[in-house]
Amino acid sequence: MKQSGAAGRLATLRLLVQRFAFLSLIVASVALMILGKADIVLIERTRALVADAIAPILDAMARPAATIAQVTENFHELANLRTENARLKEENAKLMHWQTVARRLEAENTVLHDQLNFIPDPDPAFVTARVIGDMGSAFGQSMLLGAGAKDGVRKGQAVLTGESLAGHVAEVGARSARLLLITDINARTPVMLEATRTRAILTGDNSQRPRLNYITGSPTISVGDRVVTAASGGAFPPGIPVGVVSSVTDGIVRVEPFVQRHRLEFVSVVDFGLGGILPFERPPPPERRRRGKEE
Repeated sequence: MKQSGAAGRLATLRLLVQRFAFLSLIVASVALMILGKADIVLIERTRALVADAIAPILDAMARPAATIAQVTENFHELANLRTENARLKEENAKLMHWQTVARRLEAENTVLHDQLNFIPDPDPAFVTARVIGDMGSAFGQSMLLGAGAKDGVRKGQAVLTGESLAGHVAEVGARSARLLLITDINARTPVMLEATRTRAILTGDNSQRPRLNYITGSPTISVGDRVVTAASGGAFPPGIPVGVVSSVTDGIVRVEPFVQRHRLEFVSVVDFGLGGILPFERPPPPERRRRGKEE
């Protein structure tokens, strides 16, 4: 009986403590809310003190994790560097081989030129122009250049970026010109396959990969064959890089141009002294112009 009475009193005491703790938490919460409304500065200071006290502990706990993450990242970077180093060594070996081949061919070319009294082509005149507008649409692909007739730009002149053909000048104003890209539906560029010297016409169709049409003979064309300009019709000098064959499907040969339209910023408008795609009138020499003014 005594044990049961003691257990009952203990249970009653525990229930009172739980109720008192619950009421204490409610009172403390209300008090904190009232205190927070009444003295915001005090709450902010308390929060700052607690944060300052906890910060060193959190920093000490975070350091091992950060160190482990850094070590893991270093291992990954080391593995990537080894792979990249192996790739660069292989690429360097290939480049050294081609450098040796190029030097030998250059020496042979120089000797042959001397023996044949070869007259090299004169260096062409050119004007560097900024692309100031993209006039491309679903019906054509052209660019507006910030150079015109006052700068020596004429219709039909070739437009290059780097060493690759972008297109030709289709229209000329006093201070601007329109560049017709080789991918435009109106563009027809005489080209040839560099390896086999097979001639063809690169025909634009407003897609990113123009087609090769009117291919002479029945050559074997493979993906990756380089395409350069041909001297047909006096449009362009031979050998300007145009692109590579990207696909050969059901007799349709498409070319991936070296020049990407969305990357054009500056181009060179080059006067090779040829008629170009569109014939243009050359300005009279200075002597003739002076005579005309005097007359």
